[in-house]
Amino acid sequence: MPGGARRAVLDHQPPDRRAMEEEMLTKTQSVDGAAIKKAIEGRDGRMLASFYADDALVRVIDRNNPPSKPREIRGRAAISTFWDDICSRAMTHKVDTTIADGDNLAFTQACVYPDGTKVFCAAMLELKNGRIARQTVVQAWDE
Repeated sequence: MPGGARRAVLDHQPPDRRAMEEEMLTKTQSVDGAAIKKAIEGRDGRMLASFYADDALVRVIDRNNPPSKPREIRGRAAISTFWDDICSRAMTHKVDTTIADGDNLAFTQACVYPDGTKVFCAAMLELKNGRIARQTVVQAWDE
């Protein structure tokens, strides 16, 4: 390779590696039960966020957010913040059951905080073009 061409290649370094990894993950990671299980049990909020469509909606129903007024988290950026918070907590997560039917995926999840407090979650996901478009989460915890 002539010196000028080699220098042009060296001068053209790729952008930030993390940004490239995030872009690759976002483009290539498919949503299925195994991927959900791996990301949740690995407490990988970044991977979880990559599963969602840009305009996705997550609804959370629990004691503080009843069915008549669920918590709504809209858009991948807000959903990413939601998962970062969940994954940063000192707790274990275990996905027990996953069921797929066409463009629908459901799973149950059991979590335990270090003090022994338990949380149970059932989630229903609607997929569109291989991404999560809508998710409904119903959760209960020890009090």
